[in-house]
Amino acid sequence: MPLLRNDRKAILALEDGSVFEGFAFAGDGESLGEVVFNTAMTGYQEVLTDPSYKGQMVVMTYPLVGNYGVNDEDMESAGLHLEGFIIKEYQPHPSNWRMTKTLKTFLENAGKIGIDGIDTRALTRKLRLSGAMKGILSTHPSKIDELLEKVRAYPGLVGRDLVREVSCDHPYLWKNGAVQASAIPKKKTAAQPRVVVLDCGVKYNILRLLEQNGCEVVVVPAASTGAQILSYAPDGVLLSNGPGDPSALPYIVEAARDIIGKMPVFGICLGHQIIGQAVGGATEKLKFGHHGINQPVKNLDTGRVEITSQNHGFVVVPESVEGKAQKSFTNLNDHTSEGMKLANAMSVQYHPEAAPGPRDTEYLFADFVARMKFSKENVL
Repeated sequence: MPLLRNDRKAILALEDGSVFEGFAFAGDGESLGEVVFNTAMTGYQEVLTDPSYKGQMVVMTYPLVGNYGVNDEDMESAGLHLEGFIIKEYQPHPSNWRMTKTLKTFLENAGKIGIDGIDTRALTRKLRLSGAMKGILSTHPSKIDELLEKVRAYPGLVGRDLVREVSCDHPYLWKNGAVQASAIPKKKTAAQPRVVVLDCGVKYNILRLLEQNGCEVVVVPAASTGAQILSYAPDGVLLSNGPGDPSALPYIVEAARDIIGKMPVFGICLGHQIIGQAVGGATEKLKFGHHGINQPVKNLDTGRVEITSQNHGFVVVPESVEGKAQKSFTNLNDHTSEGMKLANAMSVQYHPEAAPGPRDTEYLFADFVARMKFSKENVL
């Protein structure tokens, strides 16, 4: 940390009264959110643009951030969704042949606060022991008591529907690696399988991999009903990742019930939790969540251990889906459920599309396509 710097002083105050002092390397003002830590050593741009972080402020455990800047290819959505970015040391002079802007510029263009100079090891240890906490970032830290009142009045994530804040407003076609402005034909015009993606906060790499696996990709808002989804004549439906409490989304659960059994369904992260509820299961909040690219998961069919990218604070309660769905993956750190399968549906709690993260489980997209092809040839 430089001895002299021009950045404004800033603080992070937690609901338990803890205060961490640092510097605002980007942005100005105040921001509230649930504070979580991410253990990835790289991929901060993908973290920043992942809609699943809506309502949260992210602490990066890797100490040096910003050294390769930001580029146009690694976006996981059209913008930034997290509420604040907390790091140990910002690197103001990045070097990478793909970069188009600095991390500071990227955050400020989106109106987000970035704070460094924080003891992120101490902060991560506190969150690890006490659990994720509500927090407030402020670049005007003179009145600590007032900031603590604000953070304690903040509602947090439990019971809140944040999906509506990150989902698309209108259906669109994803083609050639980008959103297309052209109208979506209600009926398929190509021989390739059509997948309708229910956008609960979908990451672009999910759409990229569906297209790379030969699918025609139609994306619809999270508020779409089962009938509206079926009106596009899909060969399969993907329920995407997204932010917030899955138990606050009964309208999505109802849509899932309307389509499960009619065609193959693939749920990723929040989509996994939606499927769990659709078959009668329940979800619960984790103490501090899984956020990173190094989570070991065991495939219960093959016995193989795969390293996965994860970002979730809620999980399906395994006992609640016994006899309704078969457990297919388990987390080797805390033994939480990482996947389920039904006769015509599959779901995983982790992110097989990675971005960032290892590509150990990318094969699941090919498995989903194979399910769709099989269902076309056989009655489910």
